[in-house]
Amino acid sequence: MSDFNPKYQIDNITSKIVAGLERISEAYKVLLWEKAKLLSLSPIQIQILIFVKYHKQDLCNVSHLAKEFNITKPTVSDAIRVLLKKELIIKTFPSTDSRSYAVQLSVSGKKIVEEIEHFADPIKQQINALSTQEQNNLFKPIYELIYKLNQAEILTVQRTCLGCRFYDKKNTKPYCNLLEKELKDTDIRIDCEEFQLKKV
Repeated sequence: MSDFNPKYQIDNITSKIVAGLERISEAYKVLLWEKAKLLSLSPIQIQILIFVKYHKQDLCNVSHLAKEFNITKPTVSDAIRVLLKKELIIKTFPSTDSRSYAVQLSVSGKKIVEEIEHFADPIKQQINALSTQEQNNLFKPIYELIYKLNQAEILTVQRTCLGCRFYDKKNTKPYCNLLEKELKDTDIRIDCEEFQLKKV
């Protein structure tokens, strides 16, 4: 039985959650498309621009961006070609191999990102209306789901604490060996700059 069958959802909380997450993903698409139409950019071009602003150069190349957004390298290359043409990004060559390049924002790109990076604010406003306890209760299943989807090879990339080599358990409690501190649920990061993949 399909999780998207309303009759099946009536007595199945798992199906309700799956259908609910699908509706939330639609909200992100709608908000992205609104910005995209205003600026004559595609949603993936907007996502790339925002990602490049906040991540290290070694993550801002075609190969990694394809993994990050679970799309093909040709799709990323096409998006980058358009962004280069619009002069919103520039190529950098961090290695001696001239075929291997990364991208960074141009001055125009930085200005555009300031206009678009708050596209999800309508969703944030709804979350802000929740109590602190409700937000805390919501956050843990989200970061655990992201990690599990990565382990199931559905999400190619994750940088949450749970998959990091610095993450540990001390006296059954989460602990970060890099920060040398015990972690509360609210300390867990979704996208950690210091993340290093845990070796299996």
